[in-house]
Amino acid sequence: MGLKRGIKRSHRSPAAIAAAADSDDELESQKDLDPKEFANSLHKLKDTDPEFYNFLEENDRKLLNFRVDSDDDGDNDDQNGSDSENVHVPDAKLQEESEDSDFEDENQVTSSNKLTMKMITQWQTELQSTVKIELSTISNVVKAFHAALLRVTATEGDDTKSEFIVEGSGVFNAVIQMCVLYLKPALKKVLRLQTSDRNPQKSKRWIKVKGLLKMYFLDIIKLLGGVTSTNILNVLLKHLHQMSTFFGCFPSLAKVLFKRLTYLWSTSEETVRVLAFLCILRVTSNNQALLLDNVLKMMYMTYVKNSKFVSPTTLPGISFMRRSLIEMLALDVNVSYHHVFLYVRQLAIHLRNAIVLHKKENIQVVYNWQFVNSLQLWAELFAATKSKPQLQTLTYPLVMIITNTIKLIPTAQYYPLRFHCVKILINLSRDADIYIPIMPYLLEVLTSYDFSKKHKKVSMKPMNFACILRLSKSHLSENGFKDAVIENIYMLLLETLSLYSHTISFPDTTIMPLLQLKQFLKSCSVANYSRKIRLVVDKIEENSKFIETQRKKVTFQLRDIEAIKAWETNIQNLGTPMQTYYDNLRKISNIQKKKSVTKNSDLADNLPTIKRKPPSADRKPASKDVELFPSDSEGEFFMEDEEDMPKPPKKKSKKADKVKSKSKKAVDDESETIDNEAEDKDDELEDFNLVDW
Repeated sequence: MGLKRGIKRSHRSPAAIAAAADSDDELESQKDLDPKEFANSLHKLKDTDPEFYNFLEENDRKLLNFRVDSDDDGDNDDQNGSDSENVHVPDAKLQEESEDSDFEDENQVTSSNKLTMKMITQWQTELQSTVKIELSTISNVVKAFHAALLRVTATEGDDTKSEFIVEGSGVFNAVIQMCVLYLKPALKKVLRLQTSDRNPQKSKRWIKVKGLLKMYFLDIIKLLGGVTSTNILNVLLKHLHQMSTFFGCFPSLAKVLFKRLTYLWSTSEETVRVLAFLCILRVTSNNQALLLDNVLKMMYMTYVKNSKFVSPTTLPGISFMRRSLIEMLALDVNVSYHHVFLYVRQLAIHLRNAIVLHKKENIQVVYNWQFVNSLQLWAELFAATKSKPQLQTLTYPLVMIITNTIKLIPTAQYYPLRFHCVKILINLSRDADIYIPIMPYLLEVLTSYDFSKKHKKVSMKPMNFACILRLSKSHLSENGFKDAVIENIYMLLLETLSLYSHTISFPDTTIMPLLQLKQFLKSCSVANYSRKIRLVVDKIEENSKFIETQRKKVTFQLRDIEAIKAWETNIQNLGTPMQTYYDNLRKISNIQKKKSVTKNSDLADNLPTIKRKPPSADRKPASKDVELFPSDSEGEFFMEDEEDMPKPPKKKSKKADKVKSKSKKAVDDESETIDNEAEDKDDELEDFNLVDW
């Protein structure tokens, strides 16, 4: 078709071709003409070159449909006929700026998505509306929170997009604050929840909100993993604790959430740890049947992993994890029994391998802080759940594991580990109200080690076994080692004896321990060690005499168990000499521990003292109206005003001069005494150091 047109065009006459060329030249010259004249020149082609006009009509009709929308061209349109009705003249400004129009449109789109404080304020008012809250508002708030998340956690390769853009810390904080303060009340109004205990899934509108909430909780979980600021973590965890009712409806997200929370629970600061545990407890309680099993396993593994190293700085965190894990295990004893049985059995297997094989690697599996902290965890759990019989059946296996752990390597190097195990047994016996024979493991130390031999080294500071399991050979040659061992035996013996000091069989059960202690006194030549053990012997004899005196008044028979328990409870309420002595000793030791931690004893020696003069007998009693500021200070406050005011001249007298000279002399004498006192005080304060404060 195009070939035929070209052939037809080529057979035109030379005059027609010349006219067409002239017309092309005219068109090129008329580019700068007025649009009206340009439209008229196009219309004239119908008369001057009908063939070319037909060619344009077939191939480029848009050019011929050029129309001028102007009121001035109404007459021309009527004269030119129907062909000139479709002529249009474009705006010259639009033609010039058409190249940059696409770029400007893109900028307009991005600027409309940028979050502003005005938009956030409007959404806040809509969320606080008492009439009706639209779902579109909640959707915008959730999307704004997602945009704030991208601002914090977005990476270069992340393709995640958001409908909004958050720029600036002010807008970011405003979005977080809006979600934390107003989102939960708005959701309760939308779902028409009267109480927080009601299940949100029972609401008819839950389907409309479910997708938004799932997206919102995913963003919170990501934000918990990407934020390091303690303040922001505290705010997010408090908000998550409030939203736990809604989060319980998404058990598929619980595993990811608990992974984040257990990490914060085990490694963060104190406030973050507490809030993370409260969130774990709240979310688990809302859907306990599905979540408790996985939570217990995850928390126990985290506890064991983070209790590998014990130091004065990590000890409070480990004890907090242990107490909180016990609270989680006590939620449902039937579910916890399977975990406790499995992990206690695992400890027993490790101990059996160490006893049978007796290799270094097997012994190291038992003699470490993870093993000891696990023993302490289960002992405290059995003591906390003594009223629930499900877990009490595992108490005897645990006691056997602890005692055999002591017997594995009964050398002096592992005396600290022995004392830790004995302390666990004492706490279990006291809290669970069961009898455990603990005395032999303490008396064995006195009979197996020679405390009379001379030491090779002198230690400047006493040893503290609180964060030690094993001692080196250099430690064994110091005198501080023997001092620390005797001190621990002294305190643990008194604590053990105080547990059974009210029992009716105390004089009978302490016969053998009393003989062993007296034998140690005969063989020990160190006065300091003998003095402490002598105190224990004296208190045992004193308490035995007290119990024997009370037993003489008994009228019931020994087979009457209930009467014996009532008698022992009465003696315990009255108080025994052993219990009274140990309570006083424990108070003193606690005070000394606090002083050693805070160094208050050193501080008290260097604190300055203020010496006050005793009140004289002629001094009048103070009036009821007490002045807040003395007269000297008032003079200082109003000094400037008095200087501005003119002062009247004063008359001088000889009598006044004499009084003035006497007062001046007295003031000089007093200033000398004050200087001397100040020099003395400087000498007193010379040793005071602010670093110690």
